[in-house]
Amino acid sequence: MRSINPGGWRFVAAMALILVGASCASLVWLKRAEGQSKPAPAQEGYAELPGVRLWFKDTGGSGIPVVFLHAASSSTISWEHQIPAFTAAGYRFITYDRRGWGRTADTPTPAHMGDCDDLQALMEYLHIDRFHLVGTAAGGSTAFDYALSYQQHLRSLVVADSISAVQDTEYAEIIDRLHTPHFADLTFDFRELGPSYRATNPEGTKRWLEIQQASRKTPPVLQPLRNTITLAALEKIQVPTLMMTGDADLYVPPPLLKFFTSHIKNSESMIIPRAGHTGYWEQPEIFNRDVLEFIRKH
Repeated sequence: MRSINPGGWRFVAAMALILVGASCASLVWLKRAEGQSKPAPAQEGYAELPGVRLWFKDTGGSGIPVVFLHAASSSTISWEHQIPAFTAAGYRFITYDRRGWGRTADTPTPAHMGDCDDLQALMEYLHIDRFHLVGTAAGGSTAFDYALSYQQHLRSLVVADSISAVQDTEYAEIIDRLHTPHFADLTFDFRELGPSYRATNPEGTKRWLEIQQASRKTPPVLQPLRNTITLAALEKIQVPTLMMTGDADLYVPPPLLKFFTSHIKNSESMIIPRAGHTGYWEQPEIFNRDVLEFIRKH
């Protein structure tokens, strides 16, 4: 039997140490991977965030998170047609009551913060780094504000039925022509729901009005946006973006979508048939299908 010289033994010992170290590193990596894939718990309640107790709902699970931002006419309870569809498709559904709506108190926002900062604080609270974001109507303005402030956290962006707080003079003049001084005198359901829905779904109209009345008992203090939203600013958005509106939306008629798709490079638009300003409620099957098809690509 051949003997191994001292140098050979040192080589064998070094290789053994390397193999043991690699095995330990592999075990650590596997443990971390197991922790990352552990399903998030379903939860509903208050998140203690900087300056606000924010009411939120999180269906939990191990799916990719999709965050929904409600309109000024609603709150977390308005997504009853979306939660089953998106969780059945394997996504983690998250929504919250913005300040002054639903169960979140009307706490003034600090001057250095915007509506989008509450969303980022909630994502940090839930330990979420990247997600899809869906905003409707007033929630769309917050969605754009978030995209301009925290774009690195977005997988995709969906903005539906939203004026989007764009400040450009040409755009603002169009909005002024659409919303005459007597526009605000119209009943809330007339302004928000399309005629097809009001004519054919009285129970759905009644339920929508109940949600609207339960979501906002007093006029809230509107939270400021961190960014001044202009068409030029929207050109900075690089994430895949879907713009949607109803074919009977009195606030955002279909021709207005060109202002967004012509300035957001990676964007597309879809028109929801037989729907007014609340496509997610009036045509939930179409809304859910189109949004799911879009986010699956990204």
